Formats: sequence, structure tokens, C-alpha cells
Amino acid sequence: MVLPLLLLSACGLFQDKDDPTSDWSAKRFYDEAKDEMTSGNYEQAIKYFETLESRYPYGVFSQQAQIESAYAYFKQGESASAVAAIDRFLKLHPNHPNNDYAYYLKGLVHFNEDLGLLGRITSQDFTERDSKAARDSFDAFKELVQRFPASKYTSDALARMKYLVNALASGEVHVARWYMRRGAYVAAANRAQFALQNYPESPATEEALFLMVKAYDALGMNKLRDDAERVMRKNFPKSIYFAGGGTEKRPWWKFW
Repeated sequence: MVLPLLLLSACGLFQDKDDPTSDWSAKRFYDEAKDEMTSGNYEQAIKYFETLESRYPYGVFSQQAQIESAYAYFKQGESASAVAAIDRFLKLHPNHPNNDYAYYLKGLVHFNEDLGLLGRITSQDFTERDSKAARDSFDAFKELVQRFPASKYTSDALARMKYLVNALASGEVHVARWYMRRGAYVAAANRAQFALQNYPESPATEEALFLMVKAYDALGMNKLRDDAERVMRKNFPKSIYFAGGGTEKRPWWKFW
């Protein structure tokens, strides 16, 4: 039993000798990681934060390393890793004083989620993408606003939520428009109605009503068409979509 123990001890000595961080304290790891972040070297910062967590799993530096590594992942463009780190932090520390920042960061990660190569090439509009990231961002900001109304991050979260509502509504209308062009009138009416029900205050409401009028007219659902037109005229009496109606025999929506 003596030989194996000696070999293990020798291995430990060689490992310590080869690792320049072997005698670093938790604070040293944290400070070095922060310096790397300041320099924009997020990959190295993540390594330091992870080593800090593994060697010193308890204490304030370890807790802070968890949320700091999430930010580093975010800056590195690794959205999935950033969200996973945030969720882990929130699960391990449900009452941590920095939880408002954690929710805010989670919202930002989804808000800025990259389109990828195809999106950059085609200059795809935000409202034409899959809306999952936008919904996830909205939910994270909503959690922040509801749980931490006095947080310093709340005002910016509210502004981003307003933008996201408009973007999500525009996305639904974009899909409804796509269905209209392909003659899928039931689907078009349903998506436009969804936009109205879920995002009633957004600028896209006007076009959503217009698409409902056109879709119901194409389906021969005259009562639903007239109801949609009545709501549209009440809320948007000067809508650009009414242009061409006037004294013409054809209804105004036939001109579009």
C-alpha cells in the first residue's frame, strides 16, 4: 500500500508544479477573471470562474463567479451556455440579492440572440424570425419587473418589453400576410386575430384588422367581415387602408 500512496503523492506534486494557479485563493481567481473580462478575453475569464467554482464551491466569490460566467458566455456569443448558467444560479440562490440582474441578463441574452449566418446574409427583419427568443426575452423581463419593481434594471426592461410586444405583434401580422398571399384565409384570419387578442395596444393592430376584413371577405363570412370593419373604422377612422373606397362601387378592401 505504500508504493501506490507514494505515486499518488508524486502525481500531486507534479500537478501542482505544472499549474501556476495551484496556490491561488478564491479572491485571486475572481480578480484575475475580472481582469480578463475587462480585456475582452471572455474565454479565459470563463475558465478562471469555472476553476474558482470547482476549487472553492462555497462562499461569496463562488456565487458571484456563477453569474459573472453567465455574462462572459453572453459576451462570447454562447447564448445557450449563458442561459444555462443563469438558470443554475437562480435555482441555487433563489434569494440572492443579485437575482434582479440575473433576470435582466437572461432577458438580454434572448433579446440579442444572434440570427446566425443566414440571417446576417439576408438582413432578415426582427419581426420575420421565429418569435421564441422574443417571447423568452419578454418573459424574463416580465419576471424582473414583477418581482423587483424598484430594481435599477426595471426601467430598461420595461422599454424593451414594449419593443418586444410591438415586434411580436408585427411578427404575427407578417405570418398572417404570408398566409393571405397563399390563399390560406382561415390561417390568416386566425393569426391576425391572435395578434389583436394578445397585443391589442401595438401599432400592428391596424393591419391585423385589415387582414381580418380581407380574409373573412375571401371566405364569404360577411358578418365577421363587417364586424372587423366596424372595429377598424372605430379605432382607425383615418386608416391608410380605407384609401380607394370613397364613392366607388367596389368595397375599399377590394382595392388591396
